[in-house]
Amino acid sequence: MNNTPNIRYDGLEVTEGTYIPEIGKTYPQDNPHTRLKPLKKDREVVVDEHYPYDDNSFRRRWQHFWSYVFILYISLGFYLYVFMGLRVHGRKYLRRYKKQLKNGAITLGNHVNFLDCPAILIATHARSTTRIPMFAPNFSTGVNYFLRVVGGVPIPEDNYEALKRFNAAFDAFHERKAWFHIFPEAARWDYYKPLRPFQKGAFTMAYKYNMPLVPCVINYRKRTGIYRLFGPKDKPLLTVEIGEPIIPDTTRPRKDEVQRLLHESHEVMLRMMGITHNTWEEEYK
Repeated sequence: MNNTPNIRYDGLEVTEGTYIPEIGKTYPQDNPHTRLKPLKKDREVVVDEHYPYDDNSFRRRWQHFWSYVFILYISLGFYLYVFMGLRVHGRKYLRRYKKQLKNGAITLGNHVNFLDCPAILIATHARSTTRIPMFAPNFSTGVNYFLRVVGGVPIPEDNYEALKRFNAAFDAFHERKAWFHIFPEAARWDYYKPLRPFQKGAFTMAYKYNMPLVPCVINYRKRTGIYRLFGPKDKPLLTVEIGEPIIPDTTRPRKDEVQRLLHESHEVMLRMMGITHNTWEEEYK
């Protein structure tokens, strides 16, 4: 695998003032969905047809609620605002489209920071009923509890009966008007600026459930001023940009509409990131 750091950056073009972090990381150049972080398993969670994908018990709902209050909004919120300089732009769209979003929506994000999911959840005022399909092996690591209480649901692999249970769980979540959050790039590449090609899962869900897509992006700012006292000077600050919702047209054929939603979401998120020429599109169209 070719891991030369800056090949995808060479042809990258951005609008004036767009900040591109330079932290010396090496990224793959041939597979945009490569997982960079090796898993450190400390348990073995079996994700099969017996896994409780939809645990709607009072105990679990209580855990979700208080975890959102204390872990997400208080603890991580404090860290994100104070140490990561979190700023949020675009909440006006959540107010403007309140009627269209009342029965649930799917927030999208570029997967570029270990706190990008909490940042987007906080930015969009997510509720504890939010559900997040996630890479199943992550549930066998030390972050298992955190993933579950923030609404993570493992995606089963190579098991038809388990996939039926997973899909049925999301049917139930939708019936309860839950929001979903999905990273369509699939794998996390910290501080990466180009926007990688999307997988189609989020857009298939949007069509199936007739749920609006709310594009969100993590942008970075140079660490300046008082924030230089609260973190490594070479690590940038975070800004979450919330875009205008994209509404599915379920009167169109599913395949065509899923492709339209994927393409439009990608183009919108490129503009929100200040990217005018994105090098991945030359090979992944």
